[in-house]
Amino acid sequence: MIRLHLLASVMAVLVAGCAGYRMGPTNGVEAGSRTVRVQYFANQTLQPRLSEAIAQALRKRFQEDGTYHLANDTDADVVVTGEIVRFERIPVTFQPGDVRTTRDEEITLTVHVLAQDRRAGTKILDREVRGRIDVRIEADQTSAERQALSQLAEDFANKAVPMIVDGSW
Repeated sequence: MIRLHLLASVMAVLVAGCAGYRMGPTNGVEAGSRTVRVQYFANQTLQPRLSEAIAQALRKRFQEDGTYHLANDTDADVVVTGEIVRFERIPVTFQPGDVRTTRDEEITLTVHVLAQDRRAGTKILDREVRGRIDVRIEADQTSAERQALSQLAEDFANKAVPMIVDGSW
């Protein structure tokens, strides 16, 4: 009898804990009912291949979110464009015994994102969004950064897409 009461109490707590959870989009839009097109961003930095990595990460994140359906044509409801304005490497630690050779660095990416709702003619998002990642430089800096580029773009996309979907708070 005590086990039955304990089980009922545990179930009540679990059900009450999930009461605020909601499946699907949180902005009131039906999942997949609107379309989004991600254009390549203008790259104002000297770092190559950033535009492709960012566009790919944004598309992947939009697909994972499910609020918008990806569109390739000009009839998309929402168009996301922008400009890559800054790519910075900040040394964090140095090789033991060599204070000039970086061992770990923080890479930051600053992108001005513009998301426009073409139906309503309004801007959904018009601001700078930053992505960052820590990189351990094992063999050489160029290879380490090239491998980290997709993770940096994913970090940026993980911050930018919720701002577009739910609005920037």
